[in-house]
Amino acid sequence: MDSQLVCSEIIAKSGIAFGTSGARGLVKDFTPEVNAAFALAFISAIENEFSFDTVAIAIDNRPSSYAIAQACAGVLKQHKLNVVYYGVIPTPALAYKAMQDNMPCIMVTGSHIPFDRNGLKFYRPDGEITKADEQAILASKAIFAALPEHLNELPLDVSACESYTLRYTSLFNADTLKGKKIGIYEHSSAGRDIYKVLFEKLGAEVISLGRSDEFVPIDTEAVSDEDKQRALDWSNEYSFDAIFSTDGDGDRPLIADENGNWLRGDILGLLCSQLLKIEALATPVSCNTAIEKSANFKQVKRTKIGSPYVIAEFAELADQYTSVAGFEANGGYLLGSDVTFNGKVLKALPTRDALLPALVLLAQPKQVSELLIELPQRFTASDRIKDFAKEKSLKLIHSFKNDTSHFLGSLGYEEGYSVNSTDGLRITLDCGDVVHLRPSGNAPELRCYTESSSEQSATKLVINALNFISNY
Repeated sequence: MDSQLVCSEIIAKSGIAFGTSGARGLVKDFTPEVNAAFALAFISAIENEFSFDTVAIAIDNRPSSYAIAQACAGVLKQHKLNVVYYGVIPTPALAYKAMQDNMPCIMVTGSHIPFDRNGLKFYRPDGEITKADEQAILASKAIFAALPEHLNELPLDVSACESYTLRYTSLFNADTLKGKKIGIYEHSSAGRDIYKVLFEKLGAEVISLGRSDEFVPIDTEAVSDEDKQRALDWSNEYSFDAIFSTDGDGDRPLIADENGNWLRGDILGLLCSQLLKIEALATPVSCNTAIEKSANFKQVKRTKIGSPYVIAEFAELADQYTSVAGFEANGGYLLGSDVTFNGKVLKALPTRDALLPALVLLAQPKQVSELLIELPQRFTASDRIKDFAKEKSLKLIHSFKNDTSHFLGSLGYEEGYSVNSTDGLRITLDCGDVVHLRPSGNAPELRCYTESSSEQSATKLVINALNFISNY
């Protein structure tokens, strides 16, 4: 083979690294060779475990995503694999279809990060790759030939979109959302051409909002002030029962109640889990303690942040309980076992999904705000400092862990506390307030999560913590 290229060597020089959810990096670093190296390394990491001859690929709406998909497809075809291209669809739609057809898949997406960055998510035929798979990808010695300058166009297959839609139209009755008026904040979401049709099939009156031809980096854990105001304005103008949106690749939901107030993702996950009658949960340490305080679950397993860590707990929980699920602070819901709902069996989908928690919540006769009032009243807030190098974050966290008094004193605390270092530095005060610092796994950012007895105090706490750090 001419111009033989070794996957691990190409990847090591690329500047692209695995974070909490896939490989992420700057668009300029996703060259055709790098894309090909990651795709082939992924296949070489799993080919001894599974038998397959086809790999599925889908993308988000980023300007760079299609070319990345072309390069991935090019190297796979070079190695005698068939490729099916599902176009722009949500990540869970791709994962669901691939799992049903017992084939691996690659999602080209940077999720919520800015459009000058992109990423790759990899799925084995049985679901998301593990941390061990990530290491195998990075170490792969598979070789390939340089790709041609002009790559082939990818013929579109719409069956994944149809399969994902059917998953939910078959679960709910056609009049489930009858009488409800729902806004869909479409922006540049990969699922924007699915959601309106699906909600209308379930009986809702739907109004499309905020569709954009430019990529919009929606972060469901750090909703912008502009998007907070948009929801309030839209709710006031249209008298919605709810507003639904997602991040860029449609695996993290964003729901606003009838008053235009966005729900926290972990609160949405808690409500969905209650309504699905889930027995055991796996959820990251950053999620709201209302989960335990609700006393709805036989076991709650706390993990590091990232869907691979949540999924890693499912097998053990499934040995003990009949229904298992997980969710993250970003709202992405992971169904770890088959469950029965509405008298029908819903198949497991152990990857983040935005539609399930949204539909389960909106299918209830009560308004969203009424469901919220019934929960233990614990409130969380989160924000981030951008362009904050990971090394700087780790150094700061190490410093605070050794001497927390100065940091806490600046926030007005003089009481006792405990420290949890499962993922970053999580400080729980004797009064119940929480401050949690950790570097982002996907971008050069320092994230801060807080919890308190009111929304105002949680928000004030996150602002004060990040102000202190900015001037530290």
